[in-house]
Amino acid sequence: MSYQCVIVDDEPLARELLEGYLEKIPDFELIASCPSAIEASSVLTNNNVDLMFLDIEMPLIKGTDFFKNLVYKPQVIFTTAYRDYAVDGFELSALDYLLKPIFFERFFSAIQKFLKLQSKTEDGVLAQVHSDKNAFLFVNKSKKQIKVVFDTVLYVESFKDYIKIHLEEKETLTIKESISSFEKRLDNRFIRLHRSYIANSEKITAYTRNDVEIGRIEIPIGNNYKDNMLPFLKSV
Repeated sequence: MSYQCVIVDDEPLARELLEGYLEKIPDFELIASCPSAIEASSVLTNNNVDLMFLDIEMPLIKGTDFFKNLVYKPQVIFTTAYRDYAVDGFELSALDYLLKPIFFERFFSAIQKFLKLQSKTEDGVLAQVHSDKNAFLFVNKSKKQIKVVFDTVLYVESFKDYIKIHLEEKETLTIKESISSFEKRLDNRFIRLHRSYIANSEKITAYTRNDVEIGRIEIPIGNNYKDNMLPFLKSV
């Protein structure tokens, strides 16, 4: 499957850089590289665009304002030299936010986010996010192996060398294991949103750019996790 892409940036060198990066990625077709939002508008009207790389600070129309007013919105990755625009980008459901100068490793990471989202939404179905309701694991507590059904887990909290597994009906299990080790044993409904917290995405009832809520419980989103967390939350 080929994905159609558009680059929108008033800086020729910035466009050339992204053009070169896209050439290295299979199955991504660049159909237009536009110096302005006005030119990009015509391209979007006449083509089915899957992914747009959009500069924010441009003459006449800022990228965020342009995207906000689109009727058909492709997936968007904002590019800018200004870190302060990150919040604006994610509030518009941006897939990612690339800070100039953009290095290939960071660009490739953004592409992987796009591909991951496509795998979840193929044919309009979230393919693997809502996982098997009967999936489980066993945890070791007091020399006993205790079964933990994933669907009953609300979130996991780390403190020192232990983790506390918060379950439905206000039950908790405290075991000696690192949160990073435990994370590897979980399926993809669980998301790491802080160095000390993992949440069951199917139990999240509300979120902001700073925290998620599971019922009345507020769990912070760590600064180092926001780039991955906010696009993920918007996709589930």
